[in-house]
Amino acid sequence: MAKKKATRKKAAARGAKRTTKKAAGRGKKPAGELIISKSRTKAAAGMNVSGEFYAALDAAVRGLIATAEARATNNNRRTLRPHDL
Repeated sequence: MAKKKATRKKAAARGAKRTTKKAAGRGKKPAGELIISKSRTKAAAGMNVSGEFYAALDAAVRGLIATAEARATNNNRRTLRPHDL
Protein backbone atom coordinates (compact mmCIF):
# COMPACT_ATOMS: atom_id res chain seq x y z
CA MET A 1 0.00 0.00 0.00
CA ALA A 2 2.91 2.32 0.62
CA LYS A 3 4.00 1.96 -3.01
CA LYS A 4 0.60 3.11 -4.30
CA LYS A 5 0.69 6.22 -2.14
CA ALA A 6 4.20 7.04 -3.30
CA THR A 7 3.16 6.63 -6.94
CA ARG A 8 0.17 8.91 -6.47
CA LYS A 9 2.36 11.53 -4.84
CA LYS A 10 4.81 11.40 -7.74
CA ALA A 11 2.00 11.75 -10.26
CA ALA A 12 0.56 14.67 -8.32
CA ALA A 13 3.95 16.31 -8.22
CA ARG A 14 4.20 16.05 -12.01
CA GLY A 15 0.76 17.62 -12.36
CA ALA A 16 -0.86 14.49 -13.79
CA LYS A 17 -4.64 14.31 -13.71
CA ARG A 18 -6.30 11.25 -12.22
CA THR A 19 -9.23 9.93 -14.19
CA THR A 20 -11.30 6.87 -13.70
CA LYS A 21 -12.06 4.49 -16.54
CA LYS A 22 -15.69 5.60 -16.55
CA ALA A 23 -14.86 9.31 -16.62
CA ALA A 24 -12.33 8.87 -19.42
CA GLY A 25 -14.88 7.14 -21.69
CA ARG A 26 -17.75 9.58 -21.19
CA GLY A 27 -18.88 12.14 -23.67
CA LYS A 28 -20.92 12.43 -26.80
CA LYS A 29 -19.74 11.22 -30.15
CA PRO A 30 -18.62 13.86 -32.61
CA ALA A 31 -21.41 15.16 -34.84
CA GLY A 32 -19.76 13.74 -37.99
CA GLU A 33 -19.79 10.18 -36.67
CA LEU A 34 -22.71 7.85 -37.38
CA ILE A 35 -24.79 6.60 -34.48
CA ILE A 36 -25.56 3.31 -36.19
CA SER A 37 -23.18 0.61 -37.43
CA LYS A 38 -23.01 0.18 -41.18
CA SER A 39 -22.25 -3.53 -40.99
CA ARG A 40 -25.10 -4.23 -38.57
CA THR A 41 -27.52 -2.21 -40.69
CA LYS A 42 -26.57 -4.14 -43.80
CA ALA A 43 -26.89 -7.46 -41.97
CA ALA A 44 -30.31 -6.52 -40.58
CA ALA A 45 -31.56 -5.36 -43.99
CA GLY A 46 -30.60 -8.62 -45.69
CA MET A 47 -30.03 -6.82 -48.97
CA ASN A 48 -27.74 -4.26 -50.57
CA VAL A 49 -27.68 -0.83 -48.93
CA SER A 50 -26.73 2.35 -50.78
CA GLY A 51 -24.23 4.80 -49.32
CA GLU A 52 -26.85 7.55 -49.00
CA PHE A 53 -29.08 5.28 -46.90
CA TYR A 54 -26.74 5.45 -43.90
CA ALA A 55 -26.84 9.26 -43.75
CA ALA A 56 -30.64 9.25 -44.05
CA LEU A 57 -30.97 6.56 -41.37
CA ASP A 58 -28.62 8.49 -39.08
CA ALA A 59 -30.69 11.67 -39.54
CA ALA A 60 -33.91 9.76 -38.79
CA VAL A 61 -32.44 8.22 -35.63
CA ARG A 62 -31.12 11.59 -34.43
CA GLY A 63 -34.60 13.04 -35.01
CA LEU A 64 -36.21 10.27 -32.98
CA ILE A 65 -33.75 10.85 -30.15
CA ALA A 66 -34.37 14.62 -30.19
CA THR A 67 -38.14 14.06 -30.07
CA ALA A 68 -37.76 11.58 -27.21
CA GLU A 69 -35.53 14.02 -25.30
CA ALA A 70 -38.10 16.79 -25.70
CA ARG A 71 -40.93 14.53 -24.49
CA ALA A 72 -38.95 13.39 -21.45
CA THR A 73 -37.99 16.99 -20.61
CA ASN A 74 -41.62 18.09 -20.89
CA ASN A 75 -42.53 15.33 -18.44
CA ASN A 76 -39.82 16.49 -16.00
CA ARG A 77 -37.69 13.39 -16.52
CA ARG A 78 -34.02 12.96 -17.31
CA THR A 79 -34.37 9.37 -18.49
CA LEU A 80 -35.49 8.31 -21.95
CA ARG A 81 -38.04 5.52 -21.92
CA PRO A 82 -39.44 3.40 -24.75
CA HIS A 83 -42.75 5.25 -24.76
CA ASP A 84 -40.89 8.52 -25.54
CA LEU A 85 -40.41 7.18 -29.06
